[in-house]
Amino acid sequence: MRGATIRQLKVFETVARLSSFSRAAEALHLTQPAVSAQIRELEGHAGLPLFDRLGKRIHLTQAGTTLLAHGRAILESLREAEEALAQLKGLAAGTLEVGVISAGDYFFPRLLAEFARRHPGIRLDLRVHNREGLLRELADNLTDLAIMVRPPDSDDAAREAFAPHAYVIVAPPSHALASERRIPLERVLREAFVTREQGSDTWIAMREAFGARFADVDAAMEIGSNETIKQAVMAGLGLSFLSAHAIALEVAAGRLAILDVEGFPAMRHWYVVHRRDKRLPPVAEAFKAFLLAGGAGLVGDPLAESRGRFVQGSVDAA
Repeated sequence: MRGATIRQLKVFETVARLSSFSRAAEALHLTQPAVSAQIRELEGHAGLPLFDRLGKRIHLTQAGTTLLAHGRAILESLREAEEALAQLKGLAAGTLEVGVISAGDYFFPRLLAEFARRHPGIRLDLRVHNREGLLRELADNLTDLAIMVRPPDSDDAAREAFAPHAYVIVAPPSHALASERRIPLERVLREAFVTREQGSDTWIAMREAFGARFADVDAAMEIGSNETIKQAVMAGLGLSFLSAHAIALEVAAGRLAILDVEGFPAMRHWYVVHRRDKRLPPVAEAFKAFLLAGGAGLVGDPLAESRGRFVQGSVDAA
């Protein structure tokens, strides 16, 4: 392994984490042949194959699993050294590693852009996952901070609320319910729904918001993408329960309508989460403080223009 490079280890770790050469190439802003070449060179240094290729899927070999553990330790040590040097420079340098659930990618880049504007020397590493993927990133120490709506209940996780988060029920503007007010939940339950996948933050929030009536939801389709769900609703395949952030542009453009259902919007919070036992790098500490001090104002209120149409649901305790 004497000839292996840090670049090769970074490429290998990304391929192993994403279980895909093509997704790794996209994440690293490389071509797929370039990623494959880096892995071949690393396998040459190791003297053993690192991946088994079974059809279109790849799996770590025993050698790959062993190298992944050591490679991550090396990369983490390098990052700690980088952050220690950055601390000596204040916040003039360093990398902010943060993950966010998919609903957050509609507003979160604005927060990152403002933080980067205030600290122009830092680098940003943003990853978007569903809740399960984000929890895995935290557990494997692959991200410093996680932004989510349903933080883990474990005592191992430190979590603080920094902004409100509204969920709404949406329909095509042509739907018969779009012009009605104070719609009983009972009436909504006669309609088919297009829902997020089980275990996602949105699915869990929907289960909580519907309470005992959740079992009566006619889930005609279950889709793991907000964008695909919005297209399905616009096509008339059903109603949906989505983050107000996710549908703000479509509502403004008249392509989706927020239904005025009794007890909605369902209010939750955005949380910043990290491992309690992790010593956060200075840049992550600064970003956490930035969110807690002004995150709510920067996130904004996607329901502001239509606030008068709704009776606000109860807000969860932070």
